[in-house]
Amino acid sequence: MTGLWDFFTIMERGGFVMWPLLAISIVAVAVSLERAWFWFNLHSGRETLRYRQLLSAFRNGDRSKAESLLRRPGNVYDQLSRRMLEEGPDDATALEEIEELRTQTERFSSVLSTIVTASPMLGILGTVTGIIQSFELLGGKQAIIDPNDVSGGIAEALITTAGGLIIALAALFPYMMFRVQSDRALGRFEAIVTAAKQGLGPTRNWSVRK
Repeated sequence: MTGLWDFFTIMERGGFVMWPLLAISIVAVAVSLERAWFWFNLHSGRETLRYRQLLSAFRNGDRSKAESLLRRPGNVYDQLSRRMLEEGPDDATALEEIEELRTQTERFSSVLSTIVTASPMLGILGTVTGIIQSFELLGGKQAIIDPNDVSGGIAEALITTAGGLIIALAALFPYMMFRVQSDRALGRFEAIVTAAKQGLGPTRNWSVRK
């Protein structure tokens, strides 16, 4: 109960800006957990082994082995590989499929990026409102008897600034790690297409990177 009371005390002292900060922090945690689970499953040891076996089957032109590896519904690499088997490893087909799969690998990336940018700005907004509150008291006609009246505005300014920076930093590290995983996925997409061209079709210079 004491911790809960302290939480609401901080929220009250931080002013109205603390509630939007609380909302986006919850979103950041939910998105980070969902993306962490997605990348953990996609790049697990078992899935990585199956991905390498699939590359080997493509390079050797072993269509039957590739089909056996792709029998069950799979991940984004399986979806691209199945498309290469069904329609052939040409540039147009590969680009079309990869653009569709990017919606899965880059899901919520813009959300985390926005949170990293917006959190400090919300903190600064709280800083401004807190300072305005303090100056209104200092510039008022009535004499200030209790110094806590002024310190309340200063506390609001400091608490919101700290809250915004903490949320931004907490969201920044998962965002950067997920970007690394997304780049890794693009590299694997390219490897799948290249291997498919070597074993299933003519080899042409091609890259999915921008």
